[in-house]
Amino acid sequence: MTKKKTQDPVRPSKQTTLQRILTTTVNGLGMDATVAILNQPKGPLVPQVLKGFSSREVRAVLRTLSGGDGLGNGLLLSAGQGEENGALRLRMVTPGSKNLLVMLLRDGKVVYGVLVVGKQEGRQFTKREKTTVGSAAHRITEQLREAKLFDHSVLLTRPWVLPEPADEEPEPEAVEATTRTYTSPRVQERVAERLTETQSLLPFDRGWVTLYDPLAASLEVLGCVAGHKKELLPGQRLSLNESASGWSVRHRKPRVDQNLASTQGRFHDYKQLYRDRFRCTLVVPFFVRGRVAGTLTLASKTAAQYESAEAESGKLEPVTTQLARLFDEPSLNLLSSPEAAAPPATESAVSGISEPVIRRQERQSALNEVSSFLATEIREPMGYIRAQLEEVTGDGTLDFESQTSIEVAMRDLMRMESLLNDILDFAKPLALDRRPCHVTALIEDALALVATDLKVNRIEVTKEFPARLGQVRWDKEKIQHAFLSIFTNALEAMSPGGHLRLSVSPKRGRRPEMVIRIHNDGAPIPEELGEKIFEPYFTTKRSGTGLGLAMVKKIVDEHDGHIAIDSRPEEGTLVTITLPAMRPRRPYRGRGRPPRRG
Repeated sequence: MTKKKTQDPVRPSKQTTLQRILTTTVNGLGMDATVAILNQPKGPLVPQVLKGFSSREVRAVLRTLSGGDGLGNGLLLSAGQGEENGALRLRMVTPGSKNLLVMLLRDGKVVYGVLVVGKQEGRQFTKREKTTVGSAAHRITEQLREAKLFDHSVLLTRPWVLPEPADEEPEPEAVEATTRTYTSPRVQERVAERLTETQSLLPFDRGWVTLYDPLAASLEVLGCVAGHKKELLPGQRLSLNESASGWSVRHRKPRVDQNLASTQGRFHDYKQLYRDRFRCTLVVPFFVRGRVAGTLTLASKTAAQYESAEAESGKLEPVTTQLARLFDEPSLNLLSSPEAAAPPATESAVSGISEPVIRRQERQSALNEVSSFLATEIREPMGYIRAQLEEVTGDGTLDFESQTSIEVAMRDLMRMESLLNDILDFAKPLALDRRPCHVTALIEDALALVATDLKVNRIEVTKEFPARLGQVRWDKEKIQHAFLSIFTNALEAMSPGGHLRLSVSPKRGRRPEMVIRIHNDGAPIPEELGEKIFEPYFTTKRSGTGLGLAMVKKIVDEHDGHIAIDSRPEEGTLVTITLPAMRPRRPYRGRGRPPRRG
């Protein structure tokens, strides 16, 4: 098979091109910045890249720019009232205090997105910075036009902004559940009985009960009354940070919302209620053995149906007490760990399992126990502390120094939460979503995420890819995460002007395989550390969890593959990944027909 050696990248997808252009521009500004693009005429604005902004801050900014109803006319009418070149100046008070400069992205007279830069409150934008931001916005438009990412309406089309669809639909048996589900017909029946009893205590038009899963950091809907056919059905998961139920869990107290228009952009469980013209909601948490077990949510179309959160939650105390007993019932086994619910293995079953497999199962069981402890005893209190700090900073009653000190503490707390989430994610068993994909496309997508670092450090990238490669059935996101971790480690080991070589080659046989080699000429790994690099929590860096290469090995192992690292002085480091490939399909020839000649 002939190989093609070239430094020109394989033609990336339009989504990758968009991300590369925006990421390069944002990194070059040297300021906190985010870019949002329209996915259809009149909205909504879809955030694409962000630097220095939190996800919550980005949502707050986009809600302000959108005027409360998608893009509408709010941003378009404000464009003529702003500064020169279509710039707008905003001040964000909560969740953080910042001065914002919003530059409209235009192609001709049509607005297709926004570039937002921010500075700490009290620091004004200089004339030079305004000119730099304006030039960056103009450069984005020029590069998008050169990449031919505009359609006839001068707006980016939806498939180019949102993730592109998969090549093929996965087979039903190939998709595994990522988290344990607690929904069952018996549980739904018992929850429906409790909701029926609630109707006699406090009237409502729609209600549901959720169960808090601390390990997954989400809430699962277990039952609902008069629910919508498309949302909030049993089994649906609600994010802890983007739902009213999650807010109630984090703050450990009930809440009442009288104006759903102001919260439906922030809380995903309110979106359908807002569309169906509900007027107010009540969310009440209930506790089991001193811990938040779940929430009870009631919604009404009557204005001011629920006035005081404390008073209304007191009326529901008989129901919340019964829910707590229901979830603490041993027969339902809802609040126990997944391992406790599984029946113990018999001696006959264990006798047929090899000793390494048994050790791996014991190790996984121990990790699950530690993860449950970390999720309930550390992450849950940290989330409660962060919620209280956000509440204090959102009041706007603190002076500048106190506000700054609390924001610094919140950043450190969020960094600790991020590290803790990495540890918990590593402890979870991987659930692979295998889909047909192309190896070179995964490598190109991972390279696009570090393209700026490669350019800044003048790293030369050489690729040796065969002219034709068959498809493989891997988990795209996890394999791309593995490639990204290896590229990041290579960049940290290489000096400016280094050389990164990538090659892919198929290996035929009874079990077809794909061999990926990643070689860098950076500092080698010390020989005495060669056997420890894949061990969890082992790192030579001053900061880090030591889970990067451990997670890479875990991903490769779950794909039934193999990874090896060969590092030598003056030669650099070679990472070889061998993963199973799909057998090539043979061309079909009809029966009874001789092969054509000539």
